[in-house]
Amino acid sequence: MTPQFEAAIAAVQMLSSTERQQLLQLLTQIPRTTEPETTPQSFFEVAQAAIGAGEGPGDLSTNSDYMQSYGQ
Repeated sequence: MTPQFEAAIAAVQMLSSTERQQLLQLLTQIPRTTEPETTPQSFFEVAQAAIGAGEGPGDLSTNSDYMQSYGQ
């Protein structure tokens, strides 16, 4: 157990039964979520901010050195 968890348990144990009941009522009113609500995104949507951030040739499919002696 973490020190914070142990401190919380000790604090709850020091409460009176009425205060514990009030705490339990407050805790049951807190909405619980199991997973953050997110919509699925494509790779393009996720990477869109990084597209074009680096420098390089405009078209990576062209390589003039490779094609220089092609067909000879």
